[in-house]
This record gives sequence, structure tokens and C-alpha cells, in this order.
Amino acid sequence: MLWSVICGKKEKPEKMKNKQLRTPCYMIHKDMLDDGIALLKNGLERDWKNACVGYSFKTNSLPWVVEYMKQKGFYAEVVSENEYDLACKHDFAHIIYNGPVKGKRTFFHALEHGAIVNLDAKRELDWLEESGKKDVTVGLRVNFNLEEMCPGETSAGDEGSRFGFSYETGEFAWALNRLKEMGVKVSGLHLHFGSKTRSLAIYRALAQKACELKNEFGLELSFVDLGGGYFGGMENRPKFPDYTKVIAEELSRAFSVEETMLIMEPGTSLITPPIEYLTTVIDVKKTYANHIVVTDGGRIDIDPLHAKKGYFHTFLYQNPETKREILKKQVICGFTCMENDRLFVAENTKALQVGDQISYQKVGGYTMCLTPLFIRYFPNVYLEENGEYRLIREAWTPEEYSQKSIY
Repeated sequence: MLWSVICGKKEKPEKMKNKQLRTPCYMIHKDMLDDGIALLKNGLERDWKNACVGYSFKTNSLPWVVEYMKQKGFYAEVVSENEYDLACKHDFAHIIYNGPVKGKRTFFHALEHGAIVNLDAKRELDWLEESGKKDVTVGLRVNFNLEEMCPGETSAGDEGSRFGFSYETGEFAWALNRLKEMGVKVSGLHLHFGSKTRSLAIYRALAQKACELKNEFGLELSFVDLGGGYFGGMENRPKFPDYTKVIAEELSRAFSVEETMLIMEPGTSLITPPIEYLTTVIDVKKTYANHIVVTDGGRIDIDPLHAKKGYFHTFLYQNPETKREILKKQVICGFTCMENDRLFVAENTKALQVGDQISYQKVGGYTMCLTPLFIRYFPNVYLEENGEYRLIREAWTPEEYSQKSIY
């Protein structure tokens, strides 16, 4: 089959490398991933040299991805026993353990093996006291009214975040006092918040709050963890150096680079831009209401929460030189038996035919980890480097699906 566009680049058919890819499939473009990593490292090197990056496992924990992030010197940022065990399986030298549902077994293991543990639940203070350990690296996750500082920008809005120890109600001060009574020094603050805007104002406000808390409570902190939620790979949006500049400007008012490490925990901003999802048209039909285009890929693979309003996409026409009718409306649908598996409406475009392909760009974050085992199992994943494609996860079959099952 001959394609007019591969990954957005025009190529001669005889030089194309991906025509043998089995769709649907994901493709990780290594050069794009490396570009994002370099941009982040350059920003930190310029603005706050004493820094580390914790890669967010929950965003995409594909084994190849986490192994590559380890090779790049990143910490593992994990929020569950499964993720913690995965980080250990990959021999991460450094782990940041976050979230309110840590397991007790891995909590103790993290304390014993020098992980950064950001306390997020009262039971964790009980576990810490039970452990009897004093010389540990623990931070406190702070809950405060960020919405007041950045109106209309936070994910939780006026309902407030559900994570961390509340500054306004006094629970943060209570946690500090309890840790002091236990003889445990608070090493850092964790200030991750969900944001609708990912704006620079959000990170300026987080850094400001870190400074305020340090001064108010007389804290001596070895790290400030501002979490994730940054833009990445988007035109006309902030980039990593924009974030690091703003953060450094604020942190420097109360912290020194030499004494306090900045922790950033990117996930989406790193892994979303370089991942593409490729599908093939398998049927075209006309109903009384619509012109339907059925593909072998589905909405659940790139939008498992059915929350997106649109997708970055490219049509890859077979035999593009053939004259085609321009259709006013084509409804692009997925493989499932659900009526709402409709990805988007193509307006005033060339008629798609069986064998044509549609690729979706920037789909690496919160897709693979959330894709359900519904009707069809996990698809192939390929790594693209210099135009060559290598299989890094083989599609699941009933054999993988049935593993560990008891009949």
C-alpha cells in the first residue's frame, strides 16, 4: 500500500518504513521524547541546578518508557504498591513515593531504602511512628486554597483539592507538630495540584506558598516538590524553561539553590507529545443520517475517559493521486460495539476508503495506562528511531489475558 504522509512527513513509497506495522498500534517517536527531556534538563540547569526529575509512572508506565527514563537519570515517581514494586523491578536508584493510598509494606520498604516519602494521609504518620525511624526523608503534601490565588484555574475549583494536609484548617500545623514530637524532621514540601490551565501563574503561586510556609513555620527544607501538570510539545504554550524561570524567581526569595533541591514530576508534558496512535479504515457505510467511517482503532485507546473534544490527527490516504469526492461530513468511528465510539467528524474532506489510515498525535499521557481490556486487548507498541520501527510491546492475546487466572 502507498501512503501520502507518514507521521506528518512526505516520503517516497519505496523509502517508507512503517507500512508493515500492524494496526491499531502506538508509536513512540524517540527523537521527540529526547527533545522534551533535553528542554527540561536545560531549563533546570539554567535556573535551579540543584534539581531532580521524578517521572510520573501513573501517566504512562510502559516498561520501555520507565526503563528509558531511568537511563536518563530520572527518579521514579510512584503512587501505589504496584508502581513502587515496578520501580524496584526496574532497579531505580531513587524513588519518590506519593499519594494517599501507599501500601504499608512498601511504605516501610521506602523508609528503609532511602526513598523520598511525601506524606499524604494520617495513617502514614501512624506507620512512621510504628516504624520507630527518625532519620528518614519525608515531606508533607500541602492542601491550601490555590483557587483563591489563581481563580478559575484549578481542577477542583471551589470544592478544593482532596489531597494533602490542609493549611487553612490547621491539619498541616498538626502534622508538623506530631512529626516534631516523634523526632522526625520534615525534609520537604509537596505542592502538586491539578490545573485546568497549566499556566505559569499556577507554578508561581505554588512556589510562593512554599516560601510562605517556610517562613511561617521556620522550616529547614532540603527539597521543594512542585509536582507535575506542565504543558509539553504545544505551540504557543509555556515550555519547560518558562516554568523553571518562574519557579526559580519565586523560590529564590526564601530558598538557596545550594541548600534546597527542586523536584519536578512531569508525566504528560514528557510522554504525551512523542506518542502517536495509528489506525486503518476497515469499512465505509452510508446511513440515512451519516457517512460512517469505521476504523480498527477506538476512542478508548486515546481517550479512555471520553473527555476530549478533539484530537490532533492526520489522514494517510492510500493511492493519494486518485481523485476523490469531497464529502461534507464523515463520522470517524472506532472498533467497539458502543454507539459513542465516535472519535470526530471530518468536514469537507476527501472521502476515506478502506485501507486508508488515520494517525492521532500527542496521545501518550493517560491513555495506555487507562485503556481497558474491552472487546480487544492491548495493541502493539513500536519505537520509531530514524525512520525505523521496532516492536517494544507485543499485542496481548487470550494467553496474556488469562495469565494467573484460576479456572
